[in-house]
Amino acid sequence: MHKIVCVTACPTGIAHTYIAAEMLAHTGKKMGYLMKVETNGAIGVENKLSELDIKEAIGVIIASDIALDLNRFQGKHIIETTTQEAIKTPEKWIQEIIKMNQGL
Repeated sequence: MHKIVCVTACPTGIAHTYIAAEMLAHTGKKMGYLMKVETNGAIGVENKLSELDIKEAIGVIIASDIALDLNRFQGKHIIETTTQEAIKTPEKWIQEIIKMNQGL
């Protein structure tokens, strides 16, 4: 089973961060992918992605409305979007990661 990792964050770190995380995790699982989502919310980072999580992942979805340091994802396919877009169309972003990996 392919693994996709995600990071969600918004300025207030409350609703959008967690709703986007839930939508990506639920949709990815329904599509048959192993999902791990790190949230950068009001109470700090939760479900932090490990180096192994990142190494095992076929790609990274960043659903954030704030600037994040993406250096730890070097060498990975990365899709960046907003939390609103991840909430509205989570399958679109998951499919984009899959498309990036076709032929590998």
